[in-house]
Parts: sequence; structure tokens; C-alpha cells
Amino acid sequence: MTQQDMSADDALADFTIREITLENVSKRVYLAGTGPAVIVMTEMPGISPHVARFARWVRDAGFTVYMPSLFGRDGVVASADEGMRVFRKACVSAEFRAFAAGESSPVTGWLRALARLAHAESGGPGVGAIGMCFTGNFALTMMLEPSVLAPVLSQPTLPLNDPAGLEIAPEELAAVRDRLDRDDLTVLAYRFAGDKFCRAQRFAAYQDALGDRFIGTVLPDAAANTDTAPFFSVHVDTPHSVVTAHLIDEAGQPTVAARDEILAFFGQRLTAATRP
Repeated sequence: MTQQDMSADDALADFTIREITLENVSKRVYLAGTGPAVIVMTEMPGISPHVARFARWVRDAGFTVYMPSLFGRDGVVASADEGMRVFRKACVSAEFRAFAAGESSPVTGWLRALARLAHAESGGPGVGAIGMCFTGNFALTMMLEPSVLAPVLSQPTLPLNDPAGLEIAPEELAAVRDRLDRDDLTVLAYRFAGDKFCRAQRFAAYQDALGDRFIGTVLPDAAANTDTAPFFSVHVDTPHSVVTAHLIDEAGQPTVAARDEILAFFGQRLTAATRP
């Protein structure tokens, strides 16, 4: 893929835009590629050029990307102030549970319906899903949808007020654990060691809840890109976004290795020959 200026707005011109209505709620979804589906859920403050770049990597690896617009202005490099406005609005939105441990965000019901639709449209044995930051835990809750076979949690940030909290209802977490065991599935998760928003306590809580079905990777802080967009440089004063804003797009970098591991995970789970 041609190198793109991550400091400039992205027109997203190589994506097809669809307005998809599920569960009586309509959302704009960006689609690209062919092959089994992968749901790419954006981090704060929206579908940035970095998030779109990751979606293109998924597309180029042989998958159909479904990238829903969940907050913010699509494709823009948000200013620090605009990004904070988007963040504050999401924190009080009825779709999200930003401060509630032991609860699942209502938007995950819509995302499970999107996974069902994506599977029906794209075929294959199932669907992959990756959440980032504010949406980081959503891929886990999406495991309640049988079509979701490859969940990835990148720096899961919610709940914001409890470092050891898990943003999923207890009965849903138990159901996910049962399914992981029954279908011999695993959950991949990534964070930086010094991330103040996704701390070691959260990964420990996932490990306690999911056992060896949870595979958490912790990257060194020195592996993070320090040349970031305004929202991150002002409001995210810590290594955080493993496969987007803080990824260093150079061979041999730990963040690139994490990206490639995620793409390989999708490939292993979303082909008929390797379905468990």
C-alpha cells in the first residue's frame, strides 16, 4: 500500500459507504475488500487516517472490512479540542457505558447484528472483530454472536474509572467463557506497558475471567510512535494505540509485529480449513 500522510484528512474514497439499519438503528458503514468479514471498530476520536490505514491492511490481507462510524467525523485529523468534544459526548451517550464496570455497552447489540449481516454477505466460516481504545472490549461482547470467531481487544479502555474493571455484564462474560471453551477459541489483546488508560490490572482481570483463552501481549513503551495527531499529543500522554496512532510503520518494529500477528490470527480463524 502506498505510504499516506497521516497528518492529512483521509477522503476514504476507496471504501464503499452504506447506511445500514439494524435493530432499528441506522449507522454509516465503510466497506472494502473481498473474503471473510472483519469488523473494524474505531478508537477515539473517530475514523482517523490511522484507523483507516489499519482497515486497509485488513482489506489487503484478504478480508472484507466493515468499519462502522460510531463517533466523530469520518476521515478527519481531529484537533485536540474537537477530539475532546467527541470523547465527552460519547461518555454520556446512551450507546456506551464509559464508567460502568460489569455492564455491556448497548451498541454491542447493534455490532453483533452487523456481524451476522457481514457473515451472511461475505461468507466463510465466520467473522473477525477488533475494537480499539473506547471500543476495545466490544469484540469480546460480540462473541455472544456465533459468527464471531476471531476477537481482538486493542488497548481496551472502558470502564474509564476502574483500572481492573471489565466492560461486560457478568452473565455475558460467563457465556463468552463457556463459548471459548466449547469452540476452542481464543481472544487476543494488546497494550503498552505504561498505558495509563489500559493498565496491567485490566489484563489481569481478563486473565482471571478467561484463563488461557485470553492471550495478552504487552509492548514496551519505547516501541510507541511519538509523532502523533493533535488529540493524542495533547490528551493521550502515554503510549496507547498499538496498531494505529502509536504504531511505527517500519519493518522489525514491535507494533508492526503486533499488526501482523492480528492479521495472521484473522487468517487462521476465518478460513474453512482451520475452523475449529
